[in-house]
Amino acid sequence: MAASGVSVAPECVQAFNELKLGKNTKWIIYKISDDWKQIVVEETSTDPDYEVFRQKLLDAKSKDRRGKEGIGGRYAVYDVQYELESGEGTRNKITFISWCPDEAPQYPRMMYSSSKEAIKRSLNGLAADIQANDADDLEYDSIVSRVSKGR
Repeated sequence: MAASGVSVAPECVQAFNELKLGKNTKWIIYKISDDWKQIVVEETSTDPDYEVFRQKLLDAKSKDRRGKEGIGGRYAVYDVQYELESGEGTRNKITFISWCPDEAPQYPRMMYSSSKEAIKRSLNGLAADIQANDADDLEYDSIVSRVSKGR
């Protein structure tokens, strides 16, 4: 359980293990439930189109404590595939992305920030960790650049 009191639903680990074991899943998007008590799977997909994935994060909504909907944060895991600069082929790295836009209301930002470590600890086998706070941080070239350098 996170310092925020948010727990990780077992389905989160199950979906991650399916991605990790190569069961065709390309990405997973997690969210904190509307009651702010549990991290749950929002969506999984086999679609390799990164722009579809990116748009889902950019369009994410969360409710604040009063129930008003606004820009929302998300956690995601994406199986990033990239070419080695040396020309020695391709590599895949399972990458954790914490999407917490600067424009999101304070309460969702605080909850996503303080619950991040709980989900990361639950997902064994992450190769990279990226904190994204604006749309540019989610650009494919930016993600590949950071992942290929081991960050």
